[in-house]
Amino acid sequence: MQTSLDAPSSEEENDSQVYDVIIVGAGAAGVGVAISLAHVGIESFLLVDRDTVGSSFSSWPKETRFITPSFPSNSIGMLDLNSIAIGISPAFSMKIEHPTGSEYASHLQDLVDYFELPIRENTDVKEIQKHDEIFHLETENSILKAKNVIWAAGEFQYPRLTGFDGSELCRHTATVSDYTDLPGDDFIIIGGYESGIDAAYHLARTNRKVRVFDKNSPWGEGSSDPSISLATFTFERMRDTSFESNVELYNDNPISSVRLINDVYEVKTEDGKKFRSKEQPLLASGFIGSHKFVSHLFDERDDGFPLLSEQDESTIIPGMYLCGPSVRHDNHDFCFIYKYRQRFGIVAQSIASSLGIETDEFVEAYRGWGMYLDDLSCCGQECLTC
Repeated sequence: MQTSLDAPSSEEENDSQVYDVIIVGAGAAGVGVAISLAHVGIESFLLVDRDTVGSSFSSWPKETRFITPSFPSNSIGMLDLNSIAIGISPAFSMKIEHPTGSEYASHLQDLVDYFELPIRENTDVKEIQKHDEIFHLETENSILKAKNVIWAAGEFQYPRLTGFDGSELCRHTATVSDYTDLPGDDFIIIGGYESGIDAAYHLARTNRKVRVFDKNSPWGEGSSDPSISLATFTFERMRDTSFESNVELYNDNPISSVRLINDVYEVKTEDGKKFRSKEQPLLASGFIGSHKFVSHLFDERDDGFPLLSEQDESTIIPGMYLCGPSVRHDNHDFCFIYKYRQRFGIVAQSIASSLGIETDEFVEAYRGWGMYLDDLSCCGQECLTC
């Protein structure tokens, strides 16, 4: 099975070339599906990113770590939860159970180097159109062309900044580089899922007071699905003495407005209660998936996510595929690495078959590693693998 490719000779590669595949986004999804393309035997592909490899992970707050633990468990036929390639374990190479964003970005760069993936960084794809069966990807300096496109641009760089009156007065947690550098000692956090609790934990460890508001109660959910409930790693940190002493949790308290009055922020809940702080409220409201930038290339589900075929291909534009946390099938949510990586092989096999490449050996290997999930009937709300 092929595991490496020849990299392009320079960044100024002939733009008249028509690639078999162009992947947009060099994060976990983009690098992972690129490795799958290499494994299946596709040679003519290009990985592009508007910044650098793993840049969205590099922009995480310094203290933030993966909530999913890494274990080098390959010897028993199970992949590290944070792995994006068969036989690869971040824990084995990094010797870290819960890596930071910067550490994981370095891991992704190591994979790009090891597999010699053809990549073009600092290439912002501004528009994608399909003409005469060929996709045209407009960048600042050129038009890239391909028979197939995989959109894997992720979501972390696109924070959701709306939801209530005055949300623009808040600061999204994705813009915080270091919680210890935030001035002040009394914080209000709006949003109590992973990023909100993560922010509260790090602020509490420096003895700052924190109030966390959520419209639901993610810390009270009984589901085993981390798309709904908090991770075990998060619950463990919530039992830290500093968290218990400094953090107040307000569940079932949706926010109706935020106002700035005489240099004091007033946060009002929908039931009329008001809370005040001199510090700018932190908004932990999640992200807007980058699929919004290519909405014209996909039909839309009722929930706003792209409607996909069984091969994660657009139902209206053949050859346009989606990889990453925005993948949805029925009520199945592939929002974590160990979930959406199970679809890399599906996309690679579909494209390879369209190019006349034999895929039986590839499918067998990927299925054996739990990286080829084509039977979604097992994926109920309590399913541990998806």
